[in-house]
Amino acid sequence: MVIPAAFSSSLAVRSAVGALLAAAIAARAVRRRSLNASGGIAGFVVMAVHIACGYRYGALLLAFFLSSSKLTKIGEDRKRRVEDEFKEGGQRNWIQVLANSIIATILVVIFEIMTGGQDQCLDSNGSKIITGIIGGIIGHYCCCNGDTWSSEIGVLSNEQPRLITTLKPVRKGTNGGVTLQGLLAATGGGLIIGLTFVIVGLLTADCPSDMALQQLLVIPISAAAGLLGSLIDSLLGATLQFSGYCSVRKKVVSKRGPTVTKISGMTVLDNDAVNAVSVLLTTVLTAYACISIF
Repeated sequence: MVIPAAFSSSLAVRSAVGALLAAAIAARAVRRRSLNASGGIAGFVVMAVHIACGYRYGALLLAFFLSSSKLTKIGEDRKRRVEDEFKEGGQRNWIQVLANSIIATILVVIFEIMTGGQDQCLDSNGSKIITGIIGGIIGHYCCCNGDTWSSEIGVLSNEQPRLITTLKPVRKGTNGGVTLQGLLAATGGGLIIGLTFVIVGLLTADCPSDMALQQLLVIPISAAAGLLGSLIDSLLGATLQFSGYCSVRKKVVSKRGPTVTKISGMTVLDNDAVNAVSVLLTTVLTAYACISIF
């Protein structure tokens, strides 16, 4: 059963639904300190646009935001001792919100312009461009969710991280440090996005039975994209983002100083830039994979 056409195909209806849901979710996120005031405003705009352009893509954003926000709050005391820029509740500002959503937001707007917001099946025979756009949106949130799950769960692991470029043990909080638990978490983060896409698609997209079965391939593709995004993020963090140990604060920091001993990386990208680049690369690679497979 799919959502009735009168409810799903009207941009005005989707926009109204999007504005109401986005306002409620953004307000709740600010109250719970998942977002600060600027992050709440940016989150409202991004969520409203996603839902207005397609319910399934609003669901992907929600799956990322809600699951990642929940994980951020787990083990806060341990994270406070390790993380350089720890914020109570994981408060994200407008820059962090856009770094994790701007590419997908552009893609969903293009999708709306090309399809009128009518959800589509992944089918390169029908349209490689639309299949690529949908694949890119999936890849975008697989990367965001996978990287966040990896960071939030990996830092709580009892396993000592290893630098992805050398496999040498490093301190917790080092950019580019990976653990098996963190990599498995990244895979799980991507998997959740794939499952959300497929399940919500049962309500929003009317696919022929053979094509509907083929859509299930999104699930392993998403799991792989979550892992890939986390690996790209770690590689960039290990090479282009500075990490050093501060003897005064007794933790790994991302800025040079007289009391900081270098661990790895160059001062080229900050954390938001690393996230943006890894998201862009994963988006492109997943779009290509979907065009090739479907």
